[in-house]
Amino acid sequence: MTITLPTPEATHDWGRELAESLKAGDVVAFCGHLGAGKTQATKGLVVGMGSVADVTSPTFTLVHEYFDGRLPLFHFDFYRMDEAAQVLTVGWDDILDEPGVVIVEWADLFPELLPEHARWFYFESLPTGERRVKEGPAPAHD
Repeated sequence: MTITLPTPEATHDWGRELAESLKAGDVVAFCGHLGAGKTQATKGLVVGMGSVADVTSPTFTLVHEYFDGRLPLFHFDFYRMDEAAQVLTVGWDDILDEPGVVIVEWADLFPELLPEHARWFYFESLPTGERRVKEGPAPAHD
């Protein structure tokens, strides 16, 4: 599945629609360069889950937790992590066992941490200002 999103609002709406299909235990992996739309899609996803939280990328805190929607949401950002062990120190394995949804920005930095059932989405900025999102397989890892 590949979709072209013409505006940031369309990216937000795409995330909101994706949220409708998510259930407890789902893991969503977002990949793409800076400014590709990962956080905008996450904002829509959080809204689509029924949360009214102000969503920002957890670049410096690693994880934000939202408990005011239909399911708990755990929003990770691997961008500033140097090694997978840093992710494990925040209780990654315990969070994967929670009855909620896990969203990971920059998931391709440590694909070995994500479960096999994770859904992988690849974001790309186009020269026109549009965003392209493609769902695909997990990237290869060691």
